[in-house]
Amino acid sequence: MIIRFGQLEKAFQTAAGPYFVLRRINLSVREGEFVTIMGPSGAGKSSLLSILGLLDHVWSGEYELLGHAVHRIKPKERTDLGRRHIGFVFQSYHLLDDLTVAENIDLPLSYRNVKANDRAALVADILDRFQIVAKKDLFPNQLSGGQQQLVAIARAVVASPKLILADEPTGNLHSAQAREIMELFRRLNESGTTIVQVTHSEANAEYGNRKILLRDGWVESDESLRPLSAAQA
Repeated sequence: MIIRFGQLEKAFQTAAGPYFVLRRINLSVREGEFVTIMGPSGAGKSSLLSILGLLDHVWSGEYELLGHAVHRIKPKERTDLGRRHIGFVFQSYHLLDDLTVAENIDLPLSYRNVKANDRAALVADILDRFQIVAKKDLFPNQLSGGQQQLVAIARAVVASPKLILADEPTGNLHSAQAREIMELFRRLNESGTTIVQVTHSEANAEYGNRKILLRDGWVESDESLRPLSAAQA
């Protein structure tokens, strides 16, 4: 099991008392799954993804990631754990404007004390794998939205994370670009990478094997769309 939540809750204190954005979340994600989290605005999707990504440390309950009891370790240890095992893909790309494509992709490796020669080889490999070698010396503002998101995904996977978290990964793309990005996620998942995405898109949800619906902070439904393949399991 790559993820397990037990009675996870998040609340904000207000004059009227605690306001809960997540209530008694109990769920597990197996290695190799492609999970979609859906729900209306205010359902708690982004809050859940922030906790999953070890970006939010203010919550109660239990969270285990790759066998590590996140609820028992300090924020710095949580951050280190996230850097080692989690890759992020955001709706707004979050590329650094003053770095080239190759330099943006190299960034996660710099957090892991990877030797320069090894970093260069990993970046070269991912540029080739994503067919963006010709873009390596360009800056983000010289790329289309689809190309920027492709670079963002390359950056997310260059260090071979166990888990990719995607927050509305096609929200700023037109339909053809969105299909290209989702097909790429499908291939990554089929090669064994666990993916959890937040989206409003039913079309995007169909690429995964499981769909979780949140409403008012509660898990309203947890639906299996298809079984894991032998390669994913």
